[in-house]
Amino acid sequence: MSKIVATLIAGLFATAAFAQTPTAPAATTPAAKAEAKADKKAAKAEAKEEKADVKADAKLEKKAAAANADVAVAKADAAKKKAKAHKKAVKAKTDAAADKAEAHADQKAEAAK
Repeated sequence: MSKIVATLIAGLFATAAFAQTPTAPAATTPAAKAEAKADKKAAKAEAKEEKADVKADAKLEKKAAAANADVAVAKADAAKKKAKAHKKAVKAKTDAAADKAEAHADQKAEAAK
């Protein structure tokens, strides 16, 4: 985000510098006109390039945000599956302990007869 802000601020300064017209002498020469025209074209090209850079940065940030969201969803799913597996394991252990206790009680009952 800071890159975008820095680019926008630099663009504002650049456009502000080119937007100011210097005081021209009463008689402008063809060379001065050609130079002014070239400067104007250069400013437009620079502005276009900066705009493309800002768009590219925005696209990258959007993709990064989407990737982070996907990772978060995957982590949540993994945590849910882990909790479910833990619950099944606890249930299996309690069932096994109950079966073992029942078998032990049966053995004691058989031994008492």
